[in-house]
Amino acid sequence: MNGDLKQLQHKLELEFHNKQLLKQAFTHASYVNEHRFSQHEDNERLEFLGDAVLELTVSERLYHIFPDRPEGELTKLRAAIVCEPSLVKFAEKLEFGKYVLLGKGEELTGGRTRPALLADVFESFIGALYLDQGLEAVQTFLHRYVFSQIVMDGKLQSTDFKTELQELTQHHNMGALEYRIVEERGPAHEREFVSEVYMDGRALGRGTGRSKKEAEQQAAAAALNHLKQDGIE
Repeated sequence: MNGDLKQLQHKLELEFHNKQLLKQAFTHASYVNEHRFSQHEDNERLEFLGDAVLELTVSERLYHIFPDRPEGELTKLRAAIVCEPSLVKFAEKLEFGKYVLLGKGEELTGGRTRPALLADVFESFIGALYLDQGLEAVQTFLHRYVFSQIVMDGKLQSTDFKTELQELTQHHNMGALEYRIVEERGPAHEREFVSEVYMDGRALGRGTGRSKKEAEQQAAAAALNHLKQDGIE
């Protein structure tokens, strides 16, 4: 068993019964491609499962936390939790990036901190935990490391960076915003988009994501950080 993953289990106060599942959750496809004759499996199937498990557990939690909220509001709240920017934040807080097995090329191009990769690893970890210990263990994990961060005084912290940026620039009468997809890269099954947000023709921020919407959210988040560094809040 990888020593780093032992450390991770200790930090999370978890112990996997099937250690191979945990290792698979942190194995990127680029690593498997460079070790074709080994027994390694990448985390893409676990990511697929984890995405569905997240949808279910988050839906159930919101259903009980907000008994008076209509379906439309609950859908928006769930989307704010399971969107890529949120999953990246959770993965970063838990330092998931440093445990990932990467191919050399992916490592050299900064894959360990790439938002799409971190979001995928978070989902694959959830999938692995579900297979290893069931839904209750996932709920316990999310309650400790996710729900405790996003539910405060009955409200969710904003993860809609585009709306937040729009409100900030309008409040200060700063000008019109425009989002542009400036690059598309990667194979069809792992497409990555790069977006930039402009204000009156001046670039404010750049972001990447597995969809155009996610890339725009990341660009908006970068723009917000830029403006706040300039003292605009």
